[in-house]
Amino acid sequence: MDLSIVIPLYNEDESLPELISWIKSVGDKMNISYEAILVDDGSKDNSWEVIVKLSSEFAFVRGIKFQRNYGKSAALHEGFKLAQGKVVITMDADLQDSPEEITELYRMISEDKLDLVSGWKQKRHDPISKTIPTKIYNWAARKMSGVYLHDFNCGLKAYNSKVTKSIEVYGEMHRYIPIMAKRAGFVKIKEKVVQHQARKYGVTKFGLERFIFGFLDLMSITFVSRFSKSPMHFFGTLGVVMFFAGMIIAAYLGFQKYCALASGEAAALVTNSPYFYFGLTLMIMGSQMFLAGFLGELISRSSSDRNHYLIEKKI
Repeated sequence: MDLSIVIPLYNEDESLPELISWIKSVGDKMNISYEAILVDDGSKDNSWEVIVKLSSEFAFVRGIKFQRNYGKSAALHEGFKLAQGKVVITMDADLQDSPEEITELYRMISEDKLDLVSGWKQKRHDPISKTIPTKIYNWAARKMSGVYLHDFNCGLKAYNSKVTKSIEVYGEMHRYIPIMAKRAGFVKIKEKVVQHQARKYGVTKFGLERFIFGFLDLMSITFVSRFSKSPMHFFGTLGVVMFFAGMIIAAYLGFQKYCALASGEAAALVTNSPYFYFGLTLMIMGSQMFLAGFLGELISRSSSDRNHYLIEKKI
């Protein structure tokens, strides 16, 4: 199989027939073998019935139906598992992503030998309530990850199949797949300006909770990718610094008390100073951080994938 097109969807029964017909017209011109995998993420409309009908009409259409709504990341994860193509392209089902982009995206992966191509919707047809949070997302993601893309949230992306088989997409991590790919060693990442069309059917699923969860997921993936194999490096270092800072404060207060007594002056109780409690708190928190790092190391060493490495070639 040359190409797999993974399409997660939720309540998109109106757009699916038009989308599949459009994909077929593009795919037939490319003279390659291809499949479209429609992942129904627990839709409450007639999306699955439409998928079943389309699969009987078009041999290249395959479908997955979730029992309930798990989210886009889960849909992509299952779609990637089922995909057989050497190149995998993801796109949304709402017709805002144009299937006409498939040809060039496929060429960039298959001929230019890129690992990942991310779409950039330079001109968007979304409400301002969606475009402003998206810009904030992208700025934060660039700064924290070092992957300089303009549009992490664009659903239209192309991958070498090695990428989709090597990463695990969960939670709300789908928007940060380029970051996960780079962490996994796939560094040939480029961007392509793609056409963005106004929504023709249905309503947007973007909400405030996705804005909040997105930032939390970005921090999670940044932390986990750096310290999951050696949590003591983070927690242990932070704990040692905090503990010794508390020790320095305690030593200073003790020295101050000693100097006062040596000179015959009346010295206040050390416990009357707020710095004493600040230093004590630092020592307690430092000890807890060190213990957290130690427990993290024990958990990491017992992980089943602790020695899981991606090997590109063997001779």
